[in-house]
This record gives sequence, C-alpha cells and structure tokens, in this order.
Amino acid sequence: MFAAGVLAGCVAKTAAPVRDATQAPPLPATTVPTEGRPFHVVQPGETLMAISRLYGQSVADLVAWNGLANPDQISVGQEIRVAPPEGAVAETKPITDTTELRPLGPQPAAEGVPVFSEPKGGRQPYSDQAWAAVQGRPAPGATPAPGVAPAAQPPAETPAGEWVWPVNGGQVLLGFEQPKGDNGKLLNKGIDIGSAPGTPVVASAPGTVMYAGSGLRGFGKLVIIRHESDYQTVYAHNQALLVKEGDTVTRGQKIAELGSTDADRPMLHFEIRRQGRPLDPMKYLPPR
Repeated sequence: MFAAGVLAGCVAKTAAPVRDATQAPPLPATTVPTEGRPFHVVQPGETLMAISRLYGQSVADLVAWNGLANPDQISVGQEIRVAPPEGAVAETKPITDTTELRPLGPQPAAEGVPVFSEPKGGRQPYSDQAWAAVQGRPAPGATPAPGVAPAAQPPAETPAGEWVWPVNGGQVLLGFEQPKGDNGKLLNKGIDIGSAPGTPVVASAPGTVMYAGSGLRGFGKLVIIRHESDYQTVYAHNQALLVKEGDTVTRGQKIAELGSTDADRPMLHFEIRRQGRPLDPMKYLPPR
C-alpha cells in the first residue's frame, strides 16, 4: 500500500505529454530555393506576422512580395517569399531602409496588386521587435550582414510635372527620417501633416489607385497611388476614402478626407516612394 501511494504521488506530479496521434507534428521552417530567392512554407498555426518576425522582414514587405490580397488569409503549405524579388544573395541581404517594396515580378496579372508601405504614426499595440518588423527595419540587437552596401537612391525625377501638397494648409508635425515611436529609434518614412478632420486630401500627382482600404493595422484608412517612373504616394489615417482601386486620378483631385484612424490625432501621413524606397517629400513638394 505504501508503494502504491508513492507511485500515485509521482503520477500526479508528472503530466504525460499529450499529442494528437492523427496529426503529424509541425515541420520545421523551411525555404524552397527558387532561382536563388528563398520561400517559407507555411506551417500549421503560423501567421504572416510570425513569419515576418522569423525572417526579420516587415509584414508590408511580405504582402507586397507575394501579392497577398488579405494578409490574414494564408494557408498551410503555401509558399511565402521572405526576401526581395531582386538581389543576388537574398539570404544575406541586410534589412535596410532602402529595401524595395514591389509586387512579385513583372507579371501582368499582378498589375493591380498594391505596394504597401509601413504604418506611420498612430498607437501600435506591438513590442519593439514587432514595431521593427512592420517598419521594415532590423529587430533590436540584430546585426546586418557584413560587406553588403546599401542600394543607391534612384535619381530625383518627378513623374509628370510638379507635385502638389496633399493637404491645403496644415502643420507638418513630423518630418522625414525624424525619430518617432515610444523608444525614439524608429525613423519616419514620410511627413505627418496635422489639420482638421474632414480636410480634403488630394492626389499629389496624376496616377492610378493601387490600394484603397483599411486592411493593414497602423495605416488606418489608406490610399496608395501609382505614378509613372516607378513612383508611389501613400496617404494614411483618413476618415473617409473617395476612390477605389483601379481609379485614375488627376493631380489635385480629392481622394479622401483627413482623419485620425489608427492615429492619436487628426493627421495625414504622406509618403513619396520610388521603386519602394522612401524619399523626402519636402524635396518634391513646392515651398509654402
């Protein structure tokens, strides 16, 4: 009886591992080399955010590189590109501010796929590591691969004539590459313009609407416009969107109303990018 009691106590303190015998254990993260560019095979229970953290990329980059219509809908066994479409050695390419954000390859079917940029401003319920991931920056403590020089900035050409301010009036709250966020280590990829809610937001140059919606947390209601010469402009935190994907817009056309979605105050976060690289909007917008 004494031995039985001892055995019962041991059993009570040590829980046997439980595993569903009908389901194979998750496979380790893998990459499938395709023309030198790695892909990650989605495992059970993985999310796009988890994959972005695993490879030190941003969610926005993974959405753009894979042409995902909804970042919350990925399936087990799906191959997810985890490195830029271009680059001789994608596995050792450091994550820098000049990482390109472009759709996967020059495929006609992907013509309308949006090129997303990082969340700006707003209150983000992420850790420092998550902030770095969605901003497309290395995670805190990460060391870039040595011997790889940053890509050169594209020439400063305007798409078609003069750019115009996306908001008439208003105050620039935060400039290009100024520190932002609670830790002050993240840099702004555009400019934040404060103004009254409902202020018209206009297209800074003529182009085609690539994205209009609120599918990415941190952007709020977002519009992305593609211009000629590989330029894109980004308009975030709107309270109302007045255009849809595929619309052709003219310079100065009203496309949204300024708001505070995913931001802590009414503002427009505005970016100018070329080939996915952020440019200082103040060098393109006319003085005022």
